[in-house]
Amino acid sequence: MKPRFIPLVVVALALFALLAGYATQQGGSPAYASTTSSATRSDMVDFDGVRDARLGQTDTELRQGGAMTRPVNACGPVLTGVSAAHPVFADGQLVMLWANPPLTTPEGVGVGTSVADTRAAYPEATTMTAPAGSYQFDGLLVTNGDRAYLFMHDGQTVRKTVVGYTADVQRLFTYGVGNC
Repeated sequence: MKPRFIPLVVVALALFALLAGYATQQGGSPAYASTTSSATRSDMVDFDGVRDARLGQTDTELRQGGAMTRPVNACGPVLTGVSAAHPVFADGQLVMLWANPPLTTPEGVGVGTSVADTRAAYPEATTMTAPAGSYQFDGLLVTNGDRAYLFMHDGQTVRKTVVGYTADVQRLFTYGVGNC
């Protein structure tokens, strides 16, 4: 190949990669499909988890991969580099994440989002009423197979966001959690 054609080949390959990426974004994927590739954004949590912390991973896998530490003075494990997400484990496996600002779902919903905007982003969300006599917020539950988002709100604004396995998220909403 002659040297003068090399820049042309480089430009053609770059254009092809750009168009392929655009076509993939415009494709017919479901609205709530796994967003593993986009979940690397530092401000996004999705049905799979956040950054290098994926639902279903064990605490050992997360620690060995450098995605989690267990500080002595902390209430529980802490994700490395994602201070806005707080992991919850059951039987040594990551089952839920509490997601705080600036973390949002791929649709832009998180703590601080209005209930109206949350319902617009997830029209199929199930309304959850807080248990009688509790101090808990009402919620909107969005499911995708065995995964769920739970947006707990005060009637106006999302106050708590949880991502996890549907059964664990529902159990959390029904029975609450401890102090830590």
